Amino acid sequence: MKYIDEFQDPELARRLLDDIHATVTRPWALMEVCGGQTHSIIRHGIDQLLPDEIELIHGPGCPVCVTPLEVIDKALEIASRPGVIFCSFGDMLRVPGTGRDLFQVRGEGGDVRVVYSPLDALRIARQNPDREVVFFGIGFETTAPPNAMTVHQARRHGIRNFSMLVSHVRVPPAIEAIMSSPHCRVQGFLAAGHVCSVMGVEEYPELAERFRVPIVVTGFEPLDILEGVRRTVRQLERGEHTVDNAYARAVRPEGNPAARAMLEDVFEVTDRAWRGIGVIPGSGWRLSPKYRDHDAEHRFSVEGIQTREPAECRSGEVLQGLLKPHECEAFGTLCTPRTPLGATMVSSEGACAAYYLYRRLDVPAKAGREASPVV
Repeated sequence: MKYIDEFQDPELARRLLDDIHATVTRPWALMEVCGGQTHSIIRHGIDQLLPDEIELIHGPGCPVCVTPLEVIDKALEIASRPGVIFCSFGDMLRVPGTGRDLFQVRGEGGDVRVVYSPLDALRIARQNPDREVVFFGIGFETTAPPNAMTVHQARRHGIRNFSMLVSHVRVPPAIEAIMSSPHCRVQGFLAAGHVCSVMGVEEYPELAERFRVPIVVTGFEPLDILEGVRRTVRQLERGEHTVDNAYARAVRPEGNPAARAMLEDVFEVTDRAWRGIGVIPGSGWRLSPKYRDHDAEHRFSVEGIQTREPAECRSGEVLQGLLKPHECEAFGTLCTPRTPLGATMVSSEGACAAYYLYRRLDVPAKAGREASPVV
C-alpha cells in the first residue's frame, strides 16, 4: 500500500488497516480535532489508505489558525507601540492580520522577538525593567498551563512590566458547537491526546451521550491515528457512543491535577471568537480578576479594532470542514506559505499548510460526499 513502508511498524499498520477494512460496512465521517493529527494524516496518506467509506474531516484543531483576527490586530497594535518588547512563538509572526503581520511590524522598527517559552519572555522583562514586555499567549488546553504558571510567577515576584495577550481556547465547547450545527456530518471524533493529558476525559462522556457520538482519545503517530480510527469505526458499526482512551500511555482519566489547579487559579472561562467560525460560548480562557494587572488587553486598552478578512481567503470554510484546502481557488496560487491569505496556510499545524507541504494539490472527493458546514 502507498506510504505504508513509512510507518514505524508496517506489519502492525497492515493489521490495523485490514481490521478497519473488514469492519466497515457503510459510510462514516470522522473528525480529528488536532492540527498535529491533520499533518500526520496528510503526510503519511492515512486518509488514502482507509476504505472509501471512511472520510476524515479536518476540524478546527490548529490554535494559530483559530486565533481571531481581532486578537491578531490587537497584537499588531501593541507590538507597534514605543517602549514595548513583544514576545511570541515563531509560528505567530507570519499570521496575517488586517493588512500586515508581526514580521512587518518588526521590519518597521517594532521590537518583536521570537521566544521558545513564556518564561523566556518573563526573563526578558526582568532584564528590561524600563520596558513593557508582552507575551502572546495562544493555544488549546495544552499550552495554557505553562502560560498560567508564567503569569503566576510574574505576580508572585512582582514583575510589573510583564503582561500577556491571552487567546486560549477549549476543545469540548468546540465539539458541542460542531455537533449542534444543523449541517453537521460528523459521526465520530478523534480527540487530541495532548489536550486530554492535561484536562483528562471527564468533559467528554456527557457530549458522547448527548450527541450519540463516539469520542476516541488518540495520539499523533500514524499507528496511533489508525488505532483511533479502528476503535471509532468499531463503535459506529455496533451502534455505540462512548469515550474510549486509545492513548493510555500518556492520558489518565483525571488528566494532570497540578496543571488543572494552576489553570483554575489563573484563568476564568469566557466566550471566545474562533477565526472563521465565530463566537463559541464558554470556549476560551482569560486572566481572572486576581491577575488582571498582567492582562495586556486591559493594560494597553486595545479596543475598537476594526477587522477585515481577505475576500479571497476561504480558511474559515476549511476550519469548519466545509471544503478541503485544495478546493479553495486561491490555494497554491494567490495563497502560499510565502504569501498567505489566512492562518491555515502559514501555521505549522494548519490544514492548508499540510496540503501544500505534502503536495496534496488534487485530491478527488470521495463519491457521494458533498462538503457541508459543520459549525
